[in-house]
Amino acid sequence: MAENHYQAVVTAPGFALGVQCDEDEITGIEFLEPRPEVAPTTPLAAEAVRQLQAWLADPKFVFGLPLKPAGTTFQRRVWEQIASIPLGRTLTYGDVARTLNNAPRAVGQACGANPYPVVVPCHRVVATGGGLGGFNRERGGFLLDVKRWLLRHEGHPIGSTPD
Repeated sequence: MAENHYQAVVTAPGFALGVQCDEDEITGIEFLEPRPEVAPTTPLAAEAVRQLQAWLADPKFVFGLPLKPAGTTFQRRVWEQIASIPLGRTLTYGDVARTLNNAPRAVGQACGANPYPVVVPCHRVVATGGGLGGFNRERGGFLLDVKRWLLRHEGHPIGSTPD
């Protein structure tokens, strides 16, 4: 997403979240390198900021944002499975794949295409054997640090260990 397309930017420890929306629905949330907050430009962006800040303060917060339908039928099925993973728990890419009668790689690709990270908690899907796996289509660096923080924030021990 281009910088000027964010209707708000929320700061978090070590990263930021760019919010994109129209008047009625959230159209995307993107992980960003740390940067200053950007005040919401629409009422829905203000509500997204409120909810993201509430979750940052308390990972038990439950989101209630209107998300614009996106993705393929398969991606939406993966995102539904991810959304059902309880706070503080993880599933492996293989676990999700078995539920959907598909391949772990396809699940990983669907996770990487998730337009609503944090709200649809793709960070709760990890590699077999206890590693983090990839995150947001990346295999290392900044985004894996974000995934570690997200898991630690939610009380999952995998967020405290290296890959």
